[in-house]
Amino acid sequence: MSTLADTPQTAMSWFARTEGWLDDKGKGAWIAVMVLGFIFFWPVGLALLAYMIWSKRMFSKSCRSRARFAGRTNAYRSSGNTAFDAYKTETLRRLEDEQAAFQEFLERLREAKDKAEFDQFMDDRAGKTAKRDAEPIDA
Repeated sequence: MSTLADTPQTAMSWFARTEGWLDDKGKGAWIAVMVLGFIFFWPVGLALLAYMIWSKRMFSKSCRSRARFAGRTNAYRSSGNTAFDAYKTETLRRLEDEQAAFQEFLERLREAKDKAEFDQFMDDRAGKTAKRDAEPIDA
């Protein structure tokens, strides 16, 4: 037998369970529910859209991106084993160095590609200008 005092808690748990289920399915599920809300009763769709924007679900890469970000900070926590922590710290530092070196390599690669494309453009432009200057002018 339920009482009026149980109703808000039950409604909140239903909402929390639904929100968790939609988060597990991803942003596409949120968008699908929002569209269905607009189709069947537009204020529901509007409320879902407002909630998605307010909770930053609409513009994040994933609904679970906050959980992934929180996991990164756990990587630097101590495990209690000093030998393992030293190994983990050294490995993470090495991986960060490799990532930085790879990012620098990609930047140099992009710059070289941009320079090659620009040089080709300038050569084509110079060729067209020379061709136009070589043509006789008919009066």
